[in-house]
Amino acid sequence: MNTASTPAAAAGFHPGELAVQREAGVERQAARLSRMAEPAGLSAGMAGFLAERTFLVVTGRDADGRLWTSPIAGPPGFLETRSATTLAVHRGIPEGDPLHGLPAGQQLGMTSIEFATRRRVRINGSLTTAAKDHLIVEVEQAYGNCPQYIQQRVLSEESASRAPAEKRAELSSADTELVTTADTFFLGTINPEHGADASHRGGAPGFVRVEGNALWWPDYPGNNLFNSLGNLAVDPEAALLFPDFASGRILQVSGTAAIEWGEAGRTGDDGYTGRIVRFAVERVVSGRPVARQLAHAPYPRNPALIN
Repeated sequence: MNTASTPAAAAGFHPGELAVQREAGVERQAARLSRMAEPAGLSAGMAGFLAERTFLVVTGRDADGRLWTSPIAGPPGFLETRSATTLAVHRGIPEGDPLHGLPAGQQLGMTSIEFATRRRVRINGSLTTAAKDHLIVEVEQAYGNCPQYIQQRVLSEESASRAPAEKRAELSSADTELVTTADTFFLGTINPEHGADASHRGGAPGFVRVEGNALWWPDYPGNNLFNSLGNLAVDPEAALLFPDFASGRILQVSGTAAIEWGEAGRTGDDGYTGRIVRFAVERVVSGRPVARQLAHAPYPRNPALIN
């Protein structure tokens, strides 16, 4: 079948997303939301939301071409919507972060999130300017996401004290402890022809497992668009960002990921979808500070862990 002739494909789903939708058996459900995949700019409502945000997650390539996912923090107003297709980020990526000095002329995936109210907006586009103190992104796609699996948090306005960045090829014991107690991380993926993506993932502490220098997590039920998994079906490059809001430390990991399909409801698949994602670690950076949490409440419908 020529997928380009289907309504979903015409609306903007790329072949990787369509392939995962078919494998998951949710083509009809995805087609109902296909307009979210169409090119769209920043609405007035999104502009107002972004103007009040203090936290942004960015997926892009470093100067060597490796994919990373990084946080950018700033005061309200540091995200400026200049037009429906232009977003200015009035902060640079600091030294020590693997995306410090990231080159312009590349595709970026971004997510801005308000943990306190469990609201988020995903933005994909092209980085046209990358200066020391600001970024300019030409927006190609922007849409809101549901509050599923977002743990409610109130964050301080100040980041934890800065520590020297540590770089290595393998997870340390401290890294493993952070990962296996995390209830939130961000997944960065990319499609060579359709751009980058930064996606939120959440669950009960321990939903991400570590096996040697690799890790895996269950892919919980979501909106059935499969933006991230659709990218992985085409390109295995991936990047993870684990913020530890209790300690104010973050962990960034770059490597490759693959979808593993199994029988729905199998032991270890906490979302009963039959899907998990396995990630092979290639590079690790830790030490950058992030805002500490002042209050925390778990998402009330996090799937129970099954070991």
